[in-house]
Amino acid sequence: MNPHASPSVSPVALVGSLWRHRELIVGMTKREVIGRYKGSVMGLLWSFLNPVLMLAVYTFVFSFVFKSRWQAGVEENHSQFAIILFVGLIVHGLFAEVLNRSPMLILSNVNYVKKVVFPLEILPAITAGAALFHSLVSLSVLLIAGVIFNGSLPWTVVLVPLVLLPLLILILGLAWMLASLGVFVRDIAQTVGILTMMLMFLAPVFFPSSALPEQFRPLIQANPLTLIIEQAREVLIWGRLPNWSALGLYLLLACGVAWLGFAWFQKTRKGFADVL
Repeated sequence: MNPHASPSVSPVALVGSLWRHRELIVGMTKREVIGRYKGSVMGLLWSFLNPVLMLAVYTFVFSFVFKSRWQAGVEENHSQFAIILFVGLIVHGLFAEVLNRSPMLILSNVNYVKKVVFPLEILPAITAGAALFHSLVSLSVLLIAGVIFNGSLPWTVVLVPLVLLPLLILILGLAWMLASLGVFVRDIAQTVGILTMMLMFLAPVFFPSSALPEQFRPLIQANPLTLIIEQAREVLIWGRLPNWSALGLYLLLACGVAWLGFAWFQKTRKGFADVL
């Protein structure tokens, strides 16, 4: 790697860099996951206990205290609302964790910028990998709860990776962009935290899209989380096939955002050392 050469911004360079450094990404992702619980007595067990406790609280509060129902007039068991809610929170958690950490990625790894020749473009991929690990643990808790409360799982659960793939690509593109912007505009970290919180309440996490008045539905549909949350529920809970055409369009747009984010990161990375 020549640090003085102009980095390529082509889609081929994007895929090539991730593939070429795949072993480094996997290794650093493992270190990221293990490091989060370093020094704790139960270690990685917390990654399983956290979603279990969350789901237990949601089930109690929404099913027994508020007696919430996802659809009015439809009979649901006590845990159904909590499971539906948990799907939305898993999707949002994956999105928010990566984006909230992205503005500080370069700032918290100054040594990689100044002292060694390091492929900085893999840092967002490492963060996304660690967030994906925790989301998969939460998803496993959800599947176990589905078996316990409903007796079985629909076969469509095997399609979950295809539903989440477009979101992962979109997240990676946004992470590249935010990681670069965070170096030059330090306030971006606080702004992103507010935006991800707003996106949670403007997505069908706590309510179905059909519960909104007609004039507000376009706002919810414009949220990048809406389609993924709804399609994840289709395959995980309702046992229906996802909307392939909508996911295909989402995937194309996500690939475009990923390439733009990568290109922006590569074009601006030479200025990182000067600012830091």
